[in-house]
This record gives sequence, structure tokens and C-alpha cells, in this order.
Amino acid sequence: MKRHLFRAFTCFAAAVMVLGCQSAAKKAAKEAAEAAAAEQARQDSIAAVLKAQREKTAEEIMAKLPEEPIFDIETNLGTIKVKLYSKTPKHRDNFAKLALTGYYDGLLFHRVINNFMIQGGDPNTKNTTPEGKQTWGQGGPGYTIPAEFVPEYKHKKGALAAARRGDVANPKKESSGSQFYLVQSPENCAQLNGEYTVFGETIQGIDIIDRIASVATENEKPKMDVKIQKVTLDKSCLPEE
Repeated sequence: MKRHLFRAFTCFAAAVMVLGCQSAAKKAAKEAAEAAAAEQARQDSIAAVLKAQREKTAEEIMAKLPEEPIFDIETNLGTIKVKLYSKTPKHRDNFAKLALTGYYDGLLFHRVINNFMIQGGDPNTKNTTPEGKQTWGQGGPGYTIPAEFVPEYKHKKGALAAARRGDVANPKKESSGSQFYLVQSPENCAQLNGEYTVFGETIQGIDIIDRIASVATENEKPKMDVKIQKVTLDKSCLPEE
């Protein structure tokens, strides 16, 4: 009888210990999850403050920009210097704000067609996993820009134009909020005149466009990363201190 009681007590004690360990593990997991959530909230708060600061600084700089500012698109294959047009103010100001807030930094040229054009500006290109690559060309800041067609602005060599969705889904031909392309072949891009908003031109670095256009591709995606390291306001346009 005593032996049976001892065994029962031992089993009970073991069960209590197991339950205690499980409870402690659950508590530790809960505390770890709460700590992770708190840290994420802290990081999000810091990011929001930094974003607000960048946007404020960008607005202050934009207030002093010339009508046709110049920006340097610095890539791992060289720098392309572009001038933004005054007659497409919505596109000019949008590109300037995105550039000044660092939106383009680290993005890839995700669509490259030799003898046609090179396209970039999609934030989805930060995700280079096979799954992420499936979304390239679909990303943006969450808004579009009304078309600004100016007859004199053609798809010439080095023209800077806004990408957009097709006519069926986008009958007003509104531009992507961030994606842009640079013309390599004016002959093959002539059909786009009056269909896509041209809002700038390359004033230096045409050879870099050719270099990017010549990289090996698969399904129009470069096999090597062609990265926009950063887009900065050209020194000639920096406001005087």
C-alpha cells in the first residue's frame, strides 16, 4: 500500500513539475513576444520621426530649387545626370521630393530592354527573393500622378519619363508615383510620345544608360544587380547657405 502511495505521489510531483515548466515556458515566450513588440514599436516611432524630419528638410530645399533642377542618379555602373522640366511641375516636384527623402536609394533597375529603355524606381526591388522578384514592377508610394503631356517633350535619347499601368486599367494614363524610365532608343520609343509623361532629360551620362541597357537579362530583369545607390540634388542646384 505504501509503495503504491509513494508511486502516486512521485507521479503527481512529476506532473506538477512538468506543468510548472510549461507555465514558465509560456510566460517566458509571452514576455519575449511583448519585448519584441515593444522594440518594434520603438523602431517604428524612430523611423516615423526620421521620415518626418527628412520630409521637412526636403520641403525646405524644394522651396529654393530652380525651375528646372538637376539630379544625379548614382548607380553601381555610373552616374546619370538628369534635368527635370518646368512644364511638368507635378512630376518634377514628386521626383524631387522622393529623391530628397531618400526614397530611391538602394532600389534596382528592374526592367531593362536593350535598344528600348531602362526602368527603375520600384520599392519592391528591395526584396530580391524569388517570391519578391515576382512583384517587381508593381510597387510604388501608394498614389499616382495626373498625366502631364507636353508636345515638345519627346522620347529622345536619354529622356526621363514616368512608367504607368496600361490603358485598360488606367484610361486617364496617370503615372506611377515613383517608377520611371530612361530612353535608350528614341526610334523604338517614339510610339510612346503623347502616351507616357516625359518630365526630364539626361544631360550627362548617356553612356551609362547604354551600359545598363547592355547587361544580360532574363525576362527583362537584369541578371546582375543594377542598383540606384542614391539620387541626389546636383551641386549646381544646392541652395546657398
